[in-house]
Amino acid sequence: MRTLLTLILGLCAAHAEPTKPNVLLICVDDLRPELKCFGVDYIQSPNIDRLAGTGRIFTHHYVQAPTCGASRFTLLTGRYDRQLRGNDALFARAKKLEEPPVQPSMPRFFRDHGYTTVSVGKVSHHPGGRGGANWDDDTQPEIPNAWTRHLQPTGPWKHPRGIMHGLSNGEIRVTRGTMDVLQATPGPDSIYPDGLITDQALEEIETLAKDDAPFFLAVGIIRPHLPFGAPEKYLKLYEGVELPPIPHPAKPEGKTTWHGSGEFYGYHRWGKDPRKDAEFATEVRRHYAACVSYADAQVGRILAALDETGERENTVVVLWGDHGWHLGEHGIWGKHALFEESLRSPLIVSHPAVESAGEATDAIVETVDIFPTLCDLAKLDTPDQLDGQSLIPQIKDPQASGSIAISYHRKGQTIRTNTHRLIAHSDGFLELYDHRTTEAETKNIAKDHPEVASELKQRLKKALK
Repeated sequence: MRTLLTLILGLCAAHAEPTKPNVLLICVDDLRPELKCFGVDYIQSPNIDRLAGTGRIFTHHYVQAPTCGASRFTLLTGRYDRQLRGNDALFARAKKLEEPPVQPSMPRFFRDHGYTTVSVGKVSHHPGGRGGANWDDDTQPEIPNAWTRHLQPTGPWKHPRGIMHGLSNGEIRVTRGTMDVLQATPGPDSIYPDGLITDQALEEIETLAKDDAPFFLAVGIIRPHLPFGAPEKYLKLYEGVELPPIPHPAKPEGKTTWHGSGEFYGYHRWGKDPRKDAEFATEVRRHYAACVSYADAQVGRILAALDETGERENTVVVLWGDHGWHLGEHGIWGKHALFEESLRSPLIVSHPAVESAGEATDAIVETVDIFPTLCDLAKLDTPDQLDGQSLIPQIKDPQASGSIAISYHRKGQTIRTNTHRLIAHSDGFLELYDHRTTEAETKNIAKDHPEVASELKQRLKKALK
């Protein structure tokens, strides 16, 4: 009898529903593809590189908006923001939210399907996901009812607003003009905000791994967001390292989405201007690189903690940059433009389903594709309202073709294909660039190729209809 019962139980277990995979989403602020696994040789990013070796590297991933809040809106909802509400898009959505939501956010969707959902750090626009004067008002969630826990340790920075723009040892930005744009202070990782965020994330990983429920953990790392401050040891990695020349550093001629880099130039710069001072430009780039290596170290700590729990094989790990950042290209030191440098960011998906792990795909993909991809990997029915498409074809085959990428800003809208970028300004002016040529996004060919511009404009209009 015991043998028969054991056999029956064994057969039942064999046909039981497989364990749902966990999801670990790591969001890194202002991270352009400035990583060794993306071909930037002088950068030291060993932890992200190791992650890339276990997953798929998307070399042509584009965000929907060159600004934090609007880009994260798409990540967390799987929708284009057709109202172009900018950084306040999630708060605007929250005010109109129906309960239960007609269009659930990504964390709400996973929570509704039995996941414990936790955010730590800057996942939505405000670290910790709340509004109010200091971004710590529990009555103003950016994504209502999405998170089982949404956390933001503040330490000496006192509140999430202080964390967001903080420098070492609790220095809080009062005005940009009184805060140094660059800093490298001796000390451990914990003297800058991301050290605290990572410490909290490690605690959550340990707690979540002990629970029977699958988890959806999102961790938002703030650096390399301005100001460029990181522990001194990371800046020392770049002492004596020769940086490659800045490509097309001149301000473009004619009408473009160029801007004066007010976010960067608003900080205290000791009277220096990287557009005119090559030595200072190199110093800025070294500090950005130091911030990237600091962020990479936090990623390494998070992945090591996941490994220690034994949950790595049952976890989808996604590393995502919320947008790019110009380091002098087109004479811009910042984001907020519709050029390639503002819109292209890293995307890595690591999961046992990835075939030919470590290989890169050049397929054009978008942030809006992440939500349906995670649904597929978790074996959940994809909500009908999502605008993106699953990246399972590219995960299984790095040679699989992609599609197009749509992005927008208050200045206009843009479509990126394998060969071209079209930027349609709000007043009707068009920029068309051919990425098959060496001029790429430095020569507007819209007048010379009106038929191409017209066809892409129609595709752009249809996508955002």
